[in-house]
Amino acid sequence: MNPLLPRAAALAALSLLASTQRSAPAPARPSARAELATALFAGGCFWSMEHPFDQLRGVVAVSVGYTGGHTKNPTYEEVSAGRTGHLEAVQVSYDPATVSYEKLVDAFWHSIDPLASDGQFCDLGSQYGTAIFYYDSAQRRVAEESKRQLETSARFGQPIVTTIQPASEFYRAEEYHQHYYRKNPVRYNLYGVGCGRDRRLAELWGSAAPAAPTER
Repeated sequence: MNPLLPRAAALAALSLLASTQRSAPAPARPSARAELATALFAGGCFWSMEHPFDQLRGVVAVSVGYTGGHTKNPTYEEVSAGRTGHLEAVQVSYDPATVSYEKLVDAFWHSIDPLASDGQFCDLGSQYGTAIFYYDSAQRRVAEESKRQLETSARFGQPIVTTIQPASEFYRAEEYHQHYYRKNPVRYNLYGVGCGRDRRLAELWGSAAPAAPTER
């Protein structure tokens, strides 16, 4: 994290203010007959990975947590210290009749730096690596094809290091991490600027880079 905006201080402030924060409106629910699907992505700091999916019509719920490690029920302190092998991740529940998995994967790519092998932006370490985790062969085909298209497009001129892996158990993170950008929008937007995330995404994706969330 940027030393001017230490993550620990942001978390402490959020804990103190949590009781006074207003609740964000719940996402729209699909019809009772809709069959939902699940997607799982790792894109660095999970604070930054909920908004790209929350704004998509057909996404029902987004949760942040940890996946891919070697211990059960990891805590934020353990994962952020790099002791468990987990990646910070975001789990997306969606209605495939309304939004395709392809669109979710596209939103993922445009929210990360797929060239960085040591983390994302100012968050360094394997826990901030990038990956697409697939739940079935159809998701695997979509993920691999999307990566292949990026590699052959010559957009970057460098290898894409984001991995594609089978999904493993997802552990939901502590509640104060859920939808951090909604609970504390000013601090979140300062983090996006101070960490260099917004600037780097604009360099990589141009006008297709996601816009920073606005206060709700």
